[in-house]
Amino acid sequence: MKIVAFNGSPRKGGNTEQLIEEVFKPIREAGIETELVQIGGKLFRGCSSCYSCFTTKDGQCAIKNDGMNEYILKAQQADGIIFASPTYYGSVSAEMKAFMDRLGLTTIGQGRTLTHKVGAAVISVRRGGAVTVFDELNRFMLGSGMIVPGSTYWNFGIGEMPGEVYDDAEGLRNMKDLGTQLAWLLKLIQQGK
Repeated sequence: MKIVAFNGSPRKGGNTEQLIEEVFKPIREAGIETELVQIGGKLFRGCSSCYSCFTTKDGQCAIKNDGMNEYILKAQQADGIIFASPTYYGSVSAEMKAFMDRLGLTTIGQGRTLTHKVGAAVISVRRGGAVTVFDELNRFMLGSGMIVPGSTYWNFGIGEMPGEVYDDAEGLRNMKDLGTQLAWLLKLIQQGK
């Protein structure tokens, strides 16, 4: 079993990545493989709405020159996916939005290949807007047919500069609980197969 986290923050090693690592701790303790994929800071565009993916049905985007197809394949091969984003002007990062648009359409075109995968949102925020980002990421997952477990609270941590999320004790507890829930659900699903 494997969970892949896509980090939509351009700050490598920043608060968003630190929160992902907190979620990963109980997942790794449960013996589940994890992978962190840095999409923030990458230069790729949003969906061009060409619908080639509906014709080819190969789960790949027609835009081939930006590495997005590697990320789409990683998502398709994972048992669980974490979508992580900082809060930028009350929304997800531009990279996360482009990723979701292209991932969503290509996997729908291939036959809804995200259906029944376990998913979770992780958000870092300086002050306000995290609930909107949480909602955006969850709408994507639920609209893709993914299974989204709950946690002790909404999945965000508060901090501006890298490392400040470690001052948010409640946020850190929530990340630990989220990781525990993800591991439990993945193992439960695996037992049923």
